[in-house]
Amino acid sequence: MGPSTHDRRRLFSVERVTPRTPGGPRFTRRDVPGGDVGEFVSARFKGSDINAWPCRGTVILHAPARDVLPFAGDGTERALGERRCSLEVGSWSWGALAASFGRFAVSMEVVSPPQFNEAFAELAGRYAGTARTHDAGP
Repeated sequence: MGPSTHDRRRLFSVERVTPRTPGGPRFTRRDVPGGDVGEFVSARFKGSDINAWPCRGTVILHAPARDVLPFAGDGTERALGERRCSLEVGSWSWGALAASFGRFAVSMEVVSPPQFNEAFAELAGRYAGTARTHDAGP
């Protein structure tokens, strides 16, 4: 017994494919708020009506700016000498923002705001608890 109809693959020549236009009602086109589709989608992704993250924080990273810049995303990076830089970025929550800095795997210092520092402390406690659980075994 061969493969079921559902499992078989078929190839079709493009000349044999006919597009089907839906016969139902059409939508009414509306203008995008603000006029820029990219800005509108970016703002919605960030959870706001304006194109700004609800949580923004700044950290000094003990890494050269050239190593941080490729990962700065929509953040603002600034060199502070040869081996340090600051990075201001945003996220939808303080915890997510703090967690995002783990990708740098370097020492860092929170510049502002205090909620950002508290998020790092909470995350550190959670990670330490996870490490202790793993060391204890099953």
